[in-house]
Amino acid sequence: MRIFIGESDKYRGKPLYEALLEHMRKKGLAGATVLRGVAGFGASSVVHTEKVLRLSLDLPLIIEVVETEEAIQAILPDLDEMIGGGLITLERARVILYRPAAVEDGRSR
Repeated sequence: MRIFIGESDKYRGKPLYEALLEHMRKKGLAGATVLRGVAGFGASSVVHTEKVLRLSLDLPLIIEVVETEEAIQAILPDLDEMIGGGLITLERARVILYRPAAVEDGRSR
């Protein structure tokens, strides 16, 4: 699943991407990653860019989530309630490797 939002989007006074990550973690999703775009535009056709000392404070963000279809379907109503403006897409992924990183003593984190 990919969630496309703006960097300045908020949910109950907190950055939306932080609220979404926290909510998905509490719901037990396997993981999520926030990617920050250097430029982009959406439905409003306004171009947001990182040029000139970061004049744009609303750069595009993409939250990538790899999870089972059941878990994604279960959380979609929550995301619909939390996201005021944005885009959610669903894609199939073939997972080749998924395991926690090891720390120096050989144990998982």
